[in-house]
Formats: sequence, structure tokens, C-alpha cells
Amino acid sequence: MNSKNKKEKNYKKVSCPKCGGKNIKKDGLRKTEYRGKIQRYRCKECNFRFVLDEGFYRMRNHEKKITLCMDLYYKGVSFRKLQEHLQAFYPKNAHYSTIYRWIVKYSKIISKFTDNLQIKCKREIMSDEMEYYRRISKNQKGREQNWFVDTFDIETRFMITGEYMKSRTNKNLIKVMKKTKFKVGEQVEVVTTDGLLGYLKVLRKTFSLQSPYHASSRTKSKIVHNVVIASERGFNHPIERLHNTIRKRTKVMRGFHGSLESAYAIMKGLEINYNFVRKNLALGGKTPAEVAIPQLKLGVNKWLDLIKLSKI
Repeated sequence: MNSKNKKEKNYKKVSCPKCGGKNIKKDGLRKTEYRGKIQRYRCKECNFRFVLDEGFYRMRNHEKKITLCMDLYYKGVSFRKLQEHLQAFYPKNAHYSTIYRWIVKYSKIISKFTDNLQIKCKREIMSDEMEYYRRISKNQKGREQNWFVDTFDIETRFMITGEYMKSRTNKNLIKVMKKTKFKVGEQVEVVTTDGLLGYLKVLRKTFSLQSPYHASSRTKSKIVHNVVIASERGFNHPIERLHNTIRKRTKVMRGFHGSLESAYAIMKGLEINYNFVRKNLALGGKTPAEVAIPQLKLGVNKWLDLIKLSKI
């Protein structure tokens, strides 16, 4: 499909945000100070004029500048270094705290879209937890223990679900596994975890694991629960390789600080970067999403495409 036909196809999808009408026409351009010229539309049914909200409505900075900061941040550049970078290349600078708010805002927006994508996976997935400490005051004593729990497909290297949470209770683990079950469906046959006893109850409630202790149970388990004790590992556990990648980025953050919600959003952005943006050498230079979700086509600026897709 050439660019002209693609534009016409996208134009036909435009609907009026006020009345929902499809009879739309172009109505000039809106000139903005930082974002250039933006196409304006008019609804022929209710005469309402509007511009499309593609995720950057009323933003005072250009979409490429925002996604540039997101990309560099998850590549390892700190907020203050990003501010120095903008001072060198953009006359109108953004404060490092503004960049932080962009990360939190757009990670939440994209995750609402990516969390509802179903993936193609193989027969075995893994689940594990990482311990984190979040600063709740300026002194080092004011720290709270948190957890990052994730599930991972071995073959596609796709992080199926990643959740930053206050505690690893069975209730929270069940939420993670329910989201995982939604994304993988009935493809999974083996779930590998560590020796945390809570996983038995969690997998019974989510993946229909049958208890081995009840001889009267005639129902065959839909999955096999493979338990690998940390002290007995004699091989390179794939999910531990993923955790090394996560720790490499988060160890220089000097601990999360502030609300649990902002820490959750930053980790969601890290999950998005790992699955959809970062190329994996084990997959021949492809991203995990290109293998697990082949129908999802993203361009060069994957952050920008994901933001726009999340607003459709």
C-alpha cells in the first residue's frame, strides 16, 4: 500500500468526538508554536471543529522530542543527562522533572494497549520475582520493600506480564497470573517457578493446576508445575537472564522514590522497551514482539507508533 492510499484509509477512520459522525471533512491547519501545523477537521453533521487526539493533544512539546527522551531514558540516560542533551539541541528546554512526567504518563497510556495484546508463545513459560526497595523519605531509613513479579516465554523471549507491587501476596500473584493466562490462552503446558509455596494455590486458581495430594481428584491438570529451587540451579535460567537486563537499568536509578504508582509506571515502560523496542540478539536482532505478535507492525520510532495505536 502506497503512502497516498494509506493516508486515505486513515482519513476514513476519523469520526467526530462530539456526535460520533463519520461524515468528516478537512478544515484547514492549526498552527502551534512547538508542534508545527496540525490538521483540523469539521463534522458535516454537527458542524463541530476538532483535531485528532493521537496521544499528544495540548502537549507543548513536539511528539518526536517526547519519544526521543523516552527512548534515551530506557537506553540508560539519566533525567539530568537528558536535560543537558536538550539544552544542546533544543532552544526551548524541558526540565528533567517534566521528562519524568512524560515517562510516567506515556508508559501508562501504552501499557493499557499492550496489556490487552494476545501473544503466540510456546509450551513453557516462567515466573519469578525481584526484590526492590522504594524510598518513601529523603533519608536512607525511610525505605519500603516492594516486588517486581513477571512471567516470561522462553522461546520468544517475550515478557508476558510484569507488575511492580507492594508485596508478593497470593492475591497479587493471582492478578499477575490471570493477566498472563489472558495473553497466552491455552498454549501453555508447563509453568516453571521457584520454590515459593504460594505458586501452588496461584496456579490452581489461574491455570487449573490439580492438587497432587488428593487421590480422589479425577480431573487431569491442564499444566505441569515445574519447580526449580534457586540453590539447585545448575543451568542458565532464562528468566534470570531477563532479570539481569532489568537490574542493569534499574541499579543506576538509586532506588525508586515517591509513590508506588510512579514506580509501577517506570517499570511498565521498561517492560514495553524490552518487548517492543529493544532488539534481542538471541532472536536474530528482532524484538520479542516481532516474534510473539507478528501481526503488529511498528515503524522506526516504535514509541511514537505505540502511543498512536493506544489512542485508536
